[in-house]
Amino acid sequence: MLNTQQRRLSAFIFILLGLSGCDTPNNNINIALGPDASTTQQLSQQVLNSYGVNNDDYNAHFLPFDKALKGLQDGSIDISMSFLGLPTNGIKSLQAATGDVTLLSLPEEVIADIEQHSDYQRFTIPTSSYQFLTKEVSTLTAYAVLMANTQTINDQMGYQLARIMYNATLAPLPHAQSHFLSLKYALDGGSHLPIHPGAKRFYEEQGLTVTLPVAQLSAAGAKQEFIFGTGSQGGTYYPLGGELTTRWNEQLPSVNFTNVATQASIENLHSLREGKMDLGMTVNVSAVNALQGKGAFAEQAVENIAFIGQLYPEVFQVVTRKRGDLSSFADIKRQ
Repeated sequence: MLNTQQRRLSAFIFILLGLSGCDTPNNNINIALGPDASTTQQLSQQVLNSYGVNNDDYNAHFLPFDKALKGLQDGSIDISMSFLGLPTNGIKSLQAATGDVTLLSLPEEVIADIEQHSDYQRFTIPTSSYQFLTKEVSTLTAYAVLMANTQTINDQMGYQLARIMYNATLAPLPHAQSHFLSLKYALDGGSHLPIHPGAKRFYEEQGLTVTLPVAQLSAAGAKQEFIFGTGSQGGTYYPLGGELTTRWNEQLPSVNFTNVATQASIENLHSLREGKMDLGMTVNVSAVNALQGKGAFAEQAVENIAFIGQLYPEVFQVVTRKRGDLSSFADIKRQ
């Protein structure tokens, strides 16, 4: 009689066999887990470990999403796991090129386990998200948030950043996720994070009730040049960050913002701590870990960061191409 752990591992091996077309177990399955030491990579491995999959059961590839997509298209990657905005243009493009893309649902026991031990929350991807979906997809979500360096972003600049991001009188940014840049969602993902006092002042002027703790600033003088860490060029952070940078530069002509491509959340938080960046995009869960000195920040916490506002919900999307009847983890487990 197999125990629960053995059944989970056996079921997942069947999934991997279905993806590769092999008849016997092997470790030739190629899974793109996200960039090395990224939030995506950490959650990807947490998902696999929760399901009972060992590192020896697959080949791990630490790739940004644009390279993972290329691997999916040419067959060198079997599964890509990434935190992305919903919908994601890269997934749409892959479907247009191949015609056989699908998203895998996370098993219920995995979702429940990760929810219990982290700040990630369950999320259902509706069929309307992509034309190729025929059923809803169960997964996890967090929030993409903007964090500021409290040593370089002073009170007035924090106020201006929030004001411009959530100014309803300005034309909407062209990015698909920009509709989340409204006061309705501004404080989402801020739980357990200290808010920048300038941003807090703006929100309260707009009638919002702000109960988050207020960060202490050490920034004083008026800085002229600001570095904004985003993400890889194939993901959601980089293009949205570029649009925000353009908007800030238009509305604040006396200063200059430069957005830079990075490996996203964890790199940005480390760079904020080290004073290499003034602003950074990150998943809210990683920002909480950074403040508390947990996970990737166990050796040194990041104390000089403050929440400016929510950008959009980040959805964990597990992308593959159909092999036979494969459309979800559950489909394979039922066979």
